[in-house]
Amino acid sequence: MAAPDTDSHIADFAAFIEASPSSYHAAAEVARRLVAAGFEQLQERDEWPAGPGRRVVVRDGAVIAWVQPEAATATTPFRILGAHTDSPSFKVKPNPDSEAAGLLRAGVEIYGGPLLNSWLDRELEVAGRIVTDDGSEHLVRSGPMLRIPQLAIHLDRAVNDGLKLDKQLHTQPIWGRSEEGVGAELFEQLLSDGTIAPGQVAGHDLVLVDTQAPARFGRDDAFFAAGRMDNLTSVHAGLVALLGAPTDAGHVSVLAAFDHEELGSASRSGASGPFLDDVLGRIASGLGADDTDRRRAFAGSWLVSSDTGHAVHPNYPERHDPVNRPLLGGGPLLKLNANQRYASDAHGSALWANLCEQAGVPMQPFVSNNAIPCGSTIGPLSATRLGIRTVDVGPPLLSMHSARELAHVDDLVALAAAVTAFFASVEG
Repeated sequence: MAAPDTDSHIADFAAFIEASPSSYHAAAEVARRLVAAGFEQLQERDEWPAGPGRRVVVRDGAVIAWVQPEAATATTPFRILGAHTDSPSFKVKPNPDSEAAGLLRAGVEIYGGPLLNSWLDRELEVAGRIVTDDGSEHLVRSGPMLRIPQLAIHLDRAVNDGLKLDKQLHTQPIWGRSEEGVGAELFEQLLSDGTIAPGQVAGHDLVLVDTQAPARFGRDDAFFAAGRMDNLTSVHAGLVALLGAPTDAGHVSVLAAFDHEELGSASRSGASGPFLDDVLGRIASGLGADDTDRRRAFAGSWLVSSDTGHAVHPNYPERHDPVNRPLLGGGPLLKLNANQRYASDAHGSALWANLCEQAGVPMQPFVSNNAIPCGSTIGPLSATRLGIRTVDVGPPLLSMHSARELAHVDDLVALAAAVTAFFASVEG
């Protein structure tokens, strides 16, 4: 199977990242691209068509899309690529305005587990959704607006021996100079285009985002740096693969990109919530499936849970397993964990090896150093909820959870090629 062209794929991925500063923007951008390619966007409150087609539905910051073939029946299995749209960051608090030392500050709360020091001294924007007093939802972004300034070394001579940031005191971004007698509110600046009045804001889900553009660099432009690659890498790979998914396969191809993975996925749009089960159930119902048919379909289904993993860090090699040592540029990871922090098993390992072979790309096993706790993904959560056989995979990164993460372009292209192979087989 031919791999995507590297230059065009990476340029498209960079554009996708820039269009997706928040989970809400990411879900909307996936839907926008799919609709432009002929997918039908559905609303959850409406009746859905039962016949074959290409469809997409958005729930808050999550999105699920699928290709239902002409020959699908009540027991046709699903092939699902699972990913997530959110990333570690800072979320804007209620009543965010404060002043200190003659400067305006925005009150923020830490979202997930960001590398806090990586967010210092960067030009940040506010992005996400605002709900106005009439109940309507609006996606907003400010452009460069804020910065979390670091204390100068002259005022902390021991900083290079160990930086310790108080999560409340030291992470509040500044965004303007306070002037006596002049009111200044964050929402006035954010909504300065005049489409929404600050007084109309009834609720908001807003995060901070680094505004530095994605970039290729290094020898042969082999490295790619950007924010939110955990986990827009997998969302984009699934999007590319779904756009090329065949309509004559023996399965329903599904892209499921959830929100709130960085918080544990326990929400109505997270992997522990009902969204995927709701959508699969409605697809199955449209195919005339009863409960037994649905269970038969799930028994023949696969979920590839794709999320980023750790490449061996050249400056900290002792933090990794001494034998299984995945490298940047070495291909997508097969993620394994004895304690089921990842859902991969022997069958999943065989599936991923076969898909990578079909795609003509290398793969690398990943396991953690026994002395360092392992993270987790949506894989075990979705497998537990649905009973669908699941394998955990993903591209290797350095600087995971930094404001700006690092990948090798070959791994990004290879992931998309392997997921394309997952959807492309005409067999169930």
